[in-house]
Amino acid sequence: QLASTRMDASRLEELQLIQFTLLPEEVLTFLDEELQDPPVWSRLLRDYAEGTLDSNSSFPPTPPHIHIKPQHSTIWLEVLFPTPDNPTPSVSVKGENVSRGEQDRWQDVVREKLDEIAASDFPVYQLLCLHLLPLLHEQTQMPAAPADEPPDVPGARFHALFTSHHLVSPKKRRALQQWSGALGVAGFAKVGHPGVIYVQGAQPSVEEFVANVKGMQWLALRLRFVELLSGEGEAQAQGWAEYEKVGEAVEAMRQLGREDWIVEMGIRESGNFL
Repeated sequence: QLASTRMDASRLEELQLIQFTLLPEEVLTFLDEELQDPPVWSRLLRDYAEGTLDSNSSFPPTPPHIHIKPQHSTIWLEVLFPTPDNPTPSVSVKGENVSRGEQDRWQDVVREKLDEIAASDFPVYQLLCLHLLPLLHEQTQMPAAPADEPPDVPGARFHALFTSHHLVSPKKRRALQQWSGALGVAGFAKVGHPGVIYVQGAQPSVEEFVANVKGMQWLALRLRFVELLSGEGEAQAQGWAEYEKVGEAVEAMRQLGREDWIVEMGIRESGNFL
């Protein structure tokens, strides 16, 4: 019973980690929940994220079975979480007009990646978010985000936004503040769970700041964008600030004239990702 409880808690932690990492166009749903009233895993995950999960909560006898599909893709992923009897995730790659050869190629990729992450505490997260979804985006040839290769615009102001599972480390927080001063950029860090980092400044300085952040060890770090500031209805950030609540970060964006920068990333003021 104790082992089962620990596995259920680990599943919720891994599901939340996956949610934190997905891009807005990557949609996660639970399979078979149309047969449940109310949907059990969705409710458990919501309660876990909001910190209201009852210690006596009843978990389904079957593991989570999830479906993830990028909105612009004709291919999607279905994953059945591991169980004590079957410690390896069961992964299916499905799609519209997918040939048998393409399915076989994807299954070869799945087997290869599962071998690489065999010792992981979060195999479903690593398999989906670090391997399969990036490959899926490459295959569908989605347009590269502005963050990948921002245009060189002399004298222009740029901005960038990161999200992460958390931002707690005093070392990282000090580094962000030091980099902001050394590079002459402004912005803020929302600390705790989730972590949010926003920065404005000259293009070379913002790009160096972004590279510095990427160079640190993170859990589920995602660069949401790095792009040219349009200059329309946007105030300039001043100095470097830290916030503990998502609502404070949203308010800081509101004062800059564009709170949608953070809200559209799927982050709500209760402190969780949508």
